[in-house]
Parts: sequence; structure tokens; C-alpha cells
Amino acid sequence: VQLQASGGGLVQAGDSLRLSCAASGRTFSRYAMGWFRQAPGKEREFVAAITSGGITYYADSVKDRFTISRDNAKNTVDLQMNTLKPEDTAVYYCATRYSGSYYSPASYDYWGQGTLVTVSS
Repeated sequence: VQLQASGGGLVQAGDSLRLSCAASGRTFSRYAMGWFRQAPGKEREFVAAITSGGITYYADSVKDRFTISRDNAKNTVDLQMNTLKPEDTAVYYCATRYSGSYYSPASYDYWGQGTLVTVSS
């Protein structure tokens, strides 16, 4: 399984950014997908997840600002990030979930390489 995340960059507070993750090597539509992030010196934290059926989960810190979506025909999962804040600065990772809590990194077995999002104040 290969996951390729893209779309990161340097933006100003209040701006928007859209991340995309392209998956290959697995029947994409059968698996839940998640986005996590890791800021310097901090643990990897849950951002959002989407089930195979399109049910979504969000961290409280991004709820109402971020939207996760998937396109099973294209094997992609996107993260639309609006009203970005400096505290959103992190490397963002997409991952495939195999079992367990949607919110725990331990529930995900394959990870992309990460894409850096930097939000300046």
C-alpha cells in the first residue's frame, strides 16, 4: 500500500489550504482513512477520519474549519482546511485504518510520507 500526501505549504492565518492523499495497492473503498498531524516536539494527533461509507469524525480543534472527503473512484482522500491558525502548523499525514478507534494512530497501518503545513500569524 502506498499513500502520497500533497498540498502543504506556507500560508497566513485565516487562509485556506487543501491537502490530498492518493492511495494505491489496496481496495481503497473498503477502508476508513484518516488525517493526523504532528507539530515539532509534540505527539502525532488525530485530525479527521472518514469511513468507507462517508461518515466523518473530527478533532474538536478543527471541527467546523476542516472538512474531510473521499473519492473512491480516484482513490483519494482530501482535507479542506479553512480559517487556518498558527497552531495548525504541523506535518500532516494520511493513513489507512485497519481496526480500532478512529482517533488513535495505533488503529492505522499504512502511512503517507507527510506534507508540511506552516501557518504564519
